[in-house]
Amino acid sequence: MSSKLIVIGGLPGTGKTSLAIGLARTLDAVHVRIDTIEQALCNSTMAGDAIGAAGYVVAYGVAADNLRLGRIVVADGVNPLPSTRAAWRDVARRAGVAVFEVEVTCSDASEHRRRVESRGSDIAGMKVPTWSEVLAREYAPWEGKHLVIDTAHRPVEAGVIQLHALLLARER
Repeated sequence: MSSKLIVIGGLPGTGKTSLAIGLARTLDAVHVRIDTIEQALCNSTMAGDAIGAAGYVVAYGVAADNLRLGRIVVADGVNPLPSTRAAWRDVARRAGVAVFEVEVTCSDASEHRRRVESRGSDIAGMKVPTWSEVLAREYAPWEGKHLVIDTAHRPVEAGVIQLHALLLARER
């Protein structure tokens, strides 16, 4: 696969980071994770949760640098708004590469809730959202051409294989 931007989004607890990591390993791609960037900013001299869009802006820059190097970039974040999704498309446009947008869902609400309530964070100092915070989160429906991966009752490996196959088919 040639250089491209793969944007993976979805609500917390849907499995997007597990898919992103698996896909990045499969493609030997750069994994740019919004949670990691935002937590690093919170741990820096910035004040607590007042980081706003800074995590996404940093991620756009890191992704652009790697795309210009000819790398495949897997961008991993909630991407809750049309504006964040459009910004990723702009990163790809400016770098002259294709962009593939992937929404990760968990169609079984009880399974989604179980995941959210039972998980911890693999990022030191990061507080994972509660189920009520996930439900209250602003999250606009995705529009336009994008892939959807439903992770309910599926092993991560099966989702990675499906996503990789869909990406290969879209490239042709």
